[in-house]
Amino acid sequence: MEKTPHIEVDQEGLIAKTVLLPGDPLRAKFIAENYLENAVMFNKVRNMFGYTGTYKGKKISVMGSGMGMPSIGIYSYELIHFYGVQNLIRIGSCGSFQEHVKVRDVILGMAASTNSNFASQYNLPGTFAPTASWSLLKKAADVAEQKEIPVKVGNILSSDIFYNADSEAWKRWAGMGILAVEMEAAALYMNAAKAGANALCILTVSDSLVNHEETTSEEREKSFTQMMEIALELA
Repeated sequence: MEKTPHIEVDQEGLIAKTVLLPGDPLRAKFIAENYLENAVMFNKVRNMFGYTGTYKGKKISVMGSGMGMPSIGIYSYELIHFYGVQNLIRIGSCGSFQEHVKVRDVILGMAASTNSNFASQYNLPGTFAPTASWSLLKKAADVAEQKEIPVKVGNILSSDIFYNADSEAWKRWAGMGILAVEMEAAALYMNAAKAGANALCILTVSDSLVNHEETTSEEREKSFTQMMEIALELA
């Protein structure tokens, strides 16, 4: 069994075709322990825990992706190109840019604007717009409706910068209708697009740049269950 520099799997076919990608490996552990049946750990390199089990009889994997586009860029690339993963669903936290987007709201990232230079590797003669896969986006919206979980669907910002020297930059993005900021989706969407795979980012609002409300790290790890339950249905 081939091993990559960042994922060591010792059994063929252990990683499912659908993988949930929380940034926090402890969130991956939480999902495996609380939602998956017969979960088996397939990766612990750099403590980036990965597990495979079943949910409602369907095989599914969950693995941490780390923080930032370089990190999720590595893990998603290896999952797609070395392990045959077809559906990659980021489940993460974000900061709201809009008054009507409240803490704990769930967002489906239809598109991911970015201040990153990630797309430069493709040498495109223009600006690429990273977007979610319609099949996953529609299914997630349908699942949310069935579960009576309100969701907001729209454009998010994948930023390379957490502590921005320009403290007003977020307001200009907000002025373009961006719902919230996170740090990974654009790279995931681009990797998937290039490889012909499917990708979606589902987010829970952990804090607001508008009113400065915020959640704790433990709440982010264990209590953002609505997005997890939507994502698990996408296997």
